[in-house]
This record gives sequence, structure tokens and C-alpha cells, in this order.
Amino acid sequence: MYSTWANSYICFVHKKKFPMSQEAKRYTITAALPYTNGPVHIGHLAGVYIPSDIYARFLRSNEKDVIFVCGSDEHGVPITISAKKEGVTPQQVVDKYHKIIGDSFKELGISFDIYHRTSDAVHHETASEFFKHLHQEGLFVEKTSAQYYDEKENEFLADRYITGTCPHCNHEEAYGDQCEKCGTSLSATDLINPKSALSGNKPVLKETKHWFLPLDKYEAWLKEWILEGHKSDWKSNVYGQCKSWLDQGLQPRAVTRDLDWGIPVPAEGGEGKVLYVWFDAPIGYISATKQWAKDHQKDWEPYWKSDDTKLVHFIGKDNIVFHCVIFPSMLKAHGDYILPENVPANEFLNLEGDKISTSKNWAVWLHEYLEDFPDMQDVIRYVLCATAPETKDNDFTWKDFQTRNNSELVGIYGNFINRVVVLTNKYYEGVVPERGQLTDADKEVLTELKAFPAKIAKSIETYRFREALTEMMNLARLGNKYLADEEPWKLVKTDATRTQTVMNIALQIAANLSIVSEPFLPFTAEKLKKMLGLDVSLWEKAGADDLMQAGAQIEKAALLFRKIEDAEIESQWAKLEATKLANQTVEAQKPNVSFDDFTAMDIRVGTITAAEKVKKTKKLLKLTIDTGIDIRTVVSGIAAYYAPEAIVGEQVSVLVNLAPRTIKGIESQGMVLMAEDKDGTLRFVKPSESTSNGSGIA
Repeated sequence: MYSTWANSYICFVHKKKFPMSQEAKRYTITAALPYTNGPVHIGHLAGVYIPSDIYARFLRSNEKDVIFVCGSDEHGVPITISAKKEGVTPQQVVDKYHKIIGDSFKELGISFDIYHRTSDAVHHETASEFFKHLHQEGLFVEKTSAQYYDEKENEFLADRYITGTCPHCNHEEAYGDQCEKCGTSLSATDLINPKSALSGNKPVLKETKHWFLPLDKYEAWLKEWILEGHKSDWKSNVYGQCKSWLDQGLQPRAVTRDLDWGIPVPAEGGEGKVLYVWFDAPIGYISATKQWAKDHQKDWEPYWKSDDTKLVHFIGKDNIVFHCVIFPSMLKAHGDYILPENVPANEFLNLEGDKISTSKNWAVWLHEYLEDFPDMQDVIRYVLCATAPETKDNDFTWKDFQTRNNSELVGIYGNFINRVVVLTNKYYEGVVPERGQLTDADKEVLTELKAFPAKIAKSIETYRFREALTEMMNLARLGNKYLADEEPWKLVKTDATRTQTVMNIALQIAANLSIVSEPFLPFTAEKLKKMLGLDVSLWEKAGADDLMQAGAQIEKAALLFRKIEDAEIESQWAKLEATKLANQTVEAQKPNVSFDDFTAMDIRVGTITAAEKVKKTKKLLKLTIDTGIDIRTVVSGIAAYYAPEAIVGEQVSVLVNLAPRTIKGIESQGMVLMAEDKDGTLRFVKPSESTSNGSGIA
């Protein structure tokens, strides 16, 4: 019976496919709910919010019926922990970060139709009703199980608050639900040497009763729906992670937990328990839609229950399993809801070569960026789209940020627009000139212009936003090349009529840029439209060669982008360096040694008499040292901190009775003692005043 049901449903799903966006009657776009125990950073933006905003803006420009929803994820243990640390209530914590996050999104131009929150009454009602429906249908499994409990904190532990060694890859900081290094799904009891993230103590197992969603019962259906139904249209990174999960086999997953912050379990025996945050959070998309519909006197149900609606989830790498396996299983179990057509998740964005870490403050926070770079929202949107980790992890660097701004936004896009507007004002007092007879070069440029909107659209519709951005910038490149080839600043001196044609065509390219760049650079597009006196926004108008009518008046030129100076980048580097230093801790004391062990070490004062780099190495110096008892060679890894010529004559401390060893073909006879500073810099351990070589250190 189960197999028959699954197969018939799969046939329906295949029939419902939307290979081209135009085939859907309406669109429900969700962006992952940011967790409100802190602000959002560039990793979140690159992974979720910028691509989803590009997609939503593009669909609106095509006059599609779109709802773009998001909101704050406000339940779960991390909120309660933050509240304890700050000495406030959980509600105060979420109120604080809900405002910071919401305001930041708005200032960046993320065009949500609604930014909701899961602490709202509408969400509590919606999630409770969802649970009750599944409970009444007998779709949960109730069982008593042993769960990790922190005896010091007197709390049951969420899986994310248990860390230990991954049994698959031996990563020592795996979480109780997933190893973020190898991506393997875990149970807390799978971890080797588990410890509580609350107290650091080893947790104990304690029995408690909970409700479970039997994911194993949906495994066969999921395999058909995902592995067969979406093999050709889901991104490889998404499909691969889903396949890995399904190949390992699914297990029932608890939908409730022991906690006093969240949505109370609406069932007998649910006292002192709340809905697990992973269960309630995605329902937040539905409750947000309900609130939006109420605010706009609309019916919310078609956006979640009609077969002609296309549902798309934008999420990050760490949420793939929840949106591709777990939430669809919840929707399917309920029976009334449509399933996601696509889940175009991105991978992780690193920062200056290191993984972004909110706990270590190793991040570029959105609200801080907006303060440091006022009126430069489109720059970070552009750079994060250009470097988006679409199929593999990528790296954000401040130097690349500066280069892309100065070379591409200023040097290509801004340069083209500035030249067009300045020349139009200079030659024609800002009046769009008449177009005369076209040359072959003109016709070729107009043909290329016509093709750009379709190319950009195809890339956006298939979630290849980096590719789409490149094509958008290629249109600006086309404009620059056309001006460079035709040289109207020279042509105006010899052929006024021909110059008018060239400038008319250049203005048409500029006008088209204002339309096709709007999903990516909304603030720039708006400025450009105002500068050109253009009120055309619809995508279907893009590609036309008559957007700018002869005789129309344009405004004076205004710079769309400014250069970013080295000092601004150095300031950001300084911030990161300060963070790196703050994160460094003094190494713990090593185990005690006996006095006899210490006295066995023969440490002498010596003077470096010669120094040179060891060939084919970056770190090693070959030192000649007068130890007072002999002249010997010592190889030391200090080349990154000292120039050879600068340390000749320096007195140092040398462990002279260390057994010799050969390093890069050189016999090293001892060790120069070094102190490692907080920033990793090595410094000589040496006497404060000149001391005779050979003097013992006691």
C-alpha cells in the first residue's frame, strides 16, 4: 500500500515540474530564518539572502505573483543560554536581535514581502495546529528514551549543545546532530567523549518521554522524490548531501524537547516540553505568509497548497537536510501542502582564508559593514554575488572586495555610465540625440544588446547567480567597448550626425543596464533610472533599442560608485587582526616534571656569529653559534620573523645537550629557545644584559 501511494505521488510531482519560471502561476520564495542570538554576517548574505533577493526581484520585474518570506528564528536552547549570560529574559534577547537583523536587511535592500518572527502569536498558533494535526492522525511515535542531561546546569541538552569526536572522520568538535567537517548526520550518543557545551562536563543519560517523526517511514518516498525526481534539476551539492543522508538510512527524529522557552507541546503529557526548534522554525514560513495575507487582505492558502505554485527554499549548506528531507516529510505527512520545487542551497563562505565563526567573532557583520561603508550597499551585494559559494566553499577577502569595486564597479560599470551621461550633457545639453543611419558595427552592438536579457534570465532561472552577474557586467563592458571603438569625443569634431547616432546607442545600452542590473544592484539601478529620466522597470522591455526617446531630457552625471582607498581596507584588516589576537589564549601548563629532569637540560648563553637562509625552504635559518664550549650549527624555523643579517651578534639561549638531528641535510646541534607571543610571533629568549658565552642558565 505504501509503495503504491508513493509511486502515484511521484507521478504527480513529475507532472508538476516547472522547467521555466513562466509556467508557474505564483511563487513562494523562502529565505532561511536567521537565528536571533546574534546579527547576520556576510556568510549568511552570500549563502542565502542575496541570491534569494535577486531571484525575487527578477520575478517581480517579470510581473509574477511572488511572496518572498523570512523572519527571525527565536526559539531553542542558544537563546536561553544567551539570556542567562546577559542576565535578561529570552524575549529580550530575541527582541534585540530581531530589530538589528530586520533593520540591516531593510537597509541592504533585501526585498522581503514580510519579515516575521517565530515568537509571534500567529506562529505559535500555526505550529501548534500543525503538531496537533499530525498527532491526531497518529503520525508521531511516542517513546521514552535516554537523553543527555547536564547535571550541573540541571538541563536536558539539545543535540547542538553536545560536542565530541565524530565517529566517522575523528573531527574533535562535532555536534550532537551533525559533523560540520564531513557532513555526516549524527545522534548525540554517536559522539566519542561527549561533553556539554553549557558546563564543559561530561553529560549523563537520563530518561524522558518525547514525540518522534518517523522519518524512516518516508525513506522510500524520499528516495523516489529526490534521487529520481530531482536528479537533473537540483544542484549537485544539494543532491549529493541528500543522497548521503538517504544512503545512510533515516531514523525517527524527536519533534519535542525538555525546555521552557518555545511553543508548548499541545498534547497530554507535554507539560514542561516545547516543540523542537527544527520542527517549529520552517513552519515559520507558513505563519509569515498567513500574517502577510492578513495584512494585505489576501488568501494565504494558494501560496502553500495550490499545485500551480512554485515553492523555492533558499538556504545554506548546514540546512540542506532540514529543507530537503525533514521539512518535506513534515509537509507530506500533513497532506495539505505542496513540496519545494527546488532548494538552491549554497556552500560556506570563508573569511580571509579561515572559516567564519560567530562564537569567535571571526566575521564581517552586516550592521557594521553598513556603518563603515555608508551608501555602499550595492558594493557588498555585488562582491558577495560574484564570489558566492554556489557549489563549493569560497573565500571573501577585503583586498578582493576593494579590487572588484575599483576595477569592475567603478572602472567598468560606473565609467561607462559616467562617460555616456557627461558626453550627452556636454554635446547636447542633456537632450537625447536623434539616431541616424546605422553602420554594421551599430547593428552588431544592437543585436548583442537584444540577447543579454534572455541570457541573464536563463542564468537566474537556473539559480546560477554568479553567471547572471557576469553577463550583466558584460553588458557594461559592451558599452565601454562601443565607446572606445567609436570614440565620439574625436568623432564630434568631424561628423556631428554620426556622433549623435553613437551617443543614442550608448544611451540605449545605459537604459538597458538600469533594468537588468536591478535584481543585483537595486540602489544603483534606481539612481541610474533617475539620471536617465527613465520609468521603465519591466524585464520584457529589456533588450529594446528605443528605451531612450530622442528629445528626452536626462540629468547631470552623478558618480554611481566611489573608489575604496587602501586606508579603508587596512582598517578592516586591523579589526580582524584584533579579533584574532583576542581569540588567542595562553597555552595551558604542561604536566609537572621533576627537578632532576630539569637539571638534565644544559642551557647556555651563546652568540650568533653567522646566519643564512636554508635553500628551498621558507622558514629555516642556518645559525652558527659560539656557545662558549664550541662553535656549532643550529637550524631554527625563525626565517619569517628575523632577517639573517639582522641577528648576527645577538645573544641567545641554546639547549646544547639536545641530541643532534639532520634537517634538510644539515646537522643541527641543539635548539635556540624562543617565546611565542599571542599573535604567533617568535622572539628570542635571551639575557637582558651582555653575558659571557657558555654561561649556564639555571
